[in-house]
Amino acid sequence: MADSAAQSSLVSSSSSAASLASSSSSSTRAGGCVGGSSMSCAALQELLFWRDVRKSAVAFGASLVLLLSLATLSAVTVVAHVALALLSVTISLRVYKAVVQALQKSEEGHPFKTYLDLDVTLSPETFQAHAAVVARRLNRGLQLLIRLFLVEDLVDSLELALTMWLMTYVGAVFNGITLLILADILAFTLPPLYEKYQVQINHYMGLIRQQTKDLMAKIQAKLPGLVKKKPE
Repeated sequence: MADSAAQSSLVSSSSSAASLASSSSSSTRAGGCVGGSSMSCAALQELLFWRDVRKSAVAFGASLVLLLSLATLSAVTVVAHVALALLSVTISLRVYKAVVQALQKSEEGHPFKTYLDLDVTLSPETFQAHAAVVARRLNRGLQLLIRLFLVEDLVDSLELALTMWLMTYVGAVFNGITLLILADILAFTLPPLYEKYQVQINHYMGLIRQQTKDLMAKIQAKLPGLVKKKPE
């Protein structure tokens, strides 16, 4: 029973991921994400769709190694080791450049001067813009939670209950880090696969959605109390 439910949940997760890849591809054609920075969103889409193989490989490898490290070590240990590795590289390069400049009697300056001169300060306007976006999304999320848990619409609340019930089986098999690792792998593999097999995936996704819609219509026909209220 647990295996069957877990498999059903994983199939549902794969379907949702394919749907996410579909919406991501659509937003790429539209020229940006809704409610966010178009530049950062475009950069993320380029990574996920492997526009630049080198950058995507580095991002995928680094994120996967980080998550695998967190799966075996504590967060404090991972942060400490990452900081030590970074400091080892920068200090070694700094000392090497200093020795070379001393031997050659040159004045090339600090090896990281270009990065030290970068302006990384966050302006009040930028901070307020991001804070407004976060507040708007937080308010929308709180309203959704209130609507679901106080059963404004019985169908939506039942769907949430069913999802949470399936998640109990998923949680019995996978922990949070494992799910993040799977999500990272899917995020870097599904978008290019969807882009390659877009027609076939859209066809099967349409069939699944139609079957789900027909099933919900039959249930609502037998239980009139489950019919969603039409917005006024």
